[in-house]
Amino acid sequence: MPTTHPKVALIAGPTASGKSDCAVRLALLERAAGRDAVVINADSAQVYADLQVLSARPSEAEMRGLPHRLFGAWDGATACSAADWAAAARARIDAAHASGALPILVGGTGLYIRTLVDGIAPVPAIDAMVRDAVRALPVAEAHAALLDEDPDRAAALNPNDTTRIARALEVVRSTGRTLTDWQSERTGGIADRVTLAPLVLLPPRPWLYARCDARFAGMLAGGGADEVRLLMNRKLDPALPVMRAIGVREVAAWLAGEMTRAEALTAGSQTTRNYAKRQYTWFNHQLPADWPRWSSESSIPNDNLVSLFQN
Repeated sequence: MPTTHPKVALIAGPTASGKSDCAVRLALLERAAGRDAVVINADSAQVYADLQVLSARPSEAEMRGLPHRLFGAWDGATACSAADWAAAARARIDAAHASGALPILVGGTGLYIRTLVDGIAPVPAIDAMVRDAVRALPVAEAHAALLDEDPDRAAALNPNDTTRIARALEVVRSTGRTLTDWQSERTGGIADRVTLAPLVLLPPRPWLYARCDARFAGMLAGGGADEVRLLMNRKLDPALPVMRAIGVREVAAWLAGEMTRAEALTAGSQTTRNYAKRQYTWFNHQLPADWPRWSSESSIPNDNLVSLFQN
């Protein structure tokens, strides 16, 4: 007899695509049918308590009284890795299933989603001395070393990609195995123990980019500068993810007198559009081809929304 796995709904898409509204509407439809639902964040910026405005985290009014989990759950001083988030998401999914509720994952961070669904490579901790030595190398020297020690990975990377080159080199030097070898042993994914009901929102790009512009302008006018000012006052490590979130650097430059407000608005809007473009491409090409796509700028009618998650 086939095993029946508990269902997990997933609504994914680039920033400003309307995925949060879609998740809330699905949860409300579940409630109307007499079933509970829990919305679980899968966005790497919305996990930080410091970024209510600049991450477009749902407000209390937008949550509509529905339980939302992992929104603002991390302090900005603590980096939330994909593995950290996936472990927390698995716990929230299990808790939802235990209470008879439908977990609805919603977000735009492909690495988070892929780590949760497919698992993560069990790469052991990197030796600190190896890490320090690798990261002290100029990128050209590190790439040349990688060509010798892991030529396949080196050939696949941009020679100027400092972060990925350093990661690949430190892994092979610290563990004696290549990163590709480790990645063939992914563990901890939920794909084999749940029934995933996914939906990918890919609205027309002109519409999406116009939404990005309007949303960043609204952020700047609606408290985004105050958020960044508080972050600057905390004097956090600039390398932390919260300090590299979309819009933070542009607004910080304005507050520091390095840009005018108009320049910060233009730069932040462009950065947001660039990010949405990368997300759009990733979701379109990296997610399974049989996952349903919604490519209209119009909201999904409720009947269609229900039918997409019934199978």
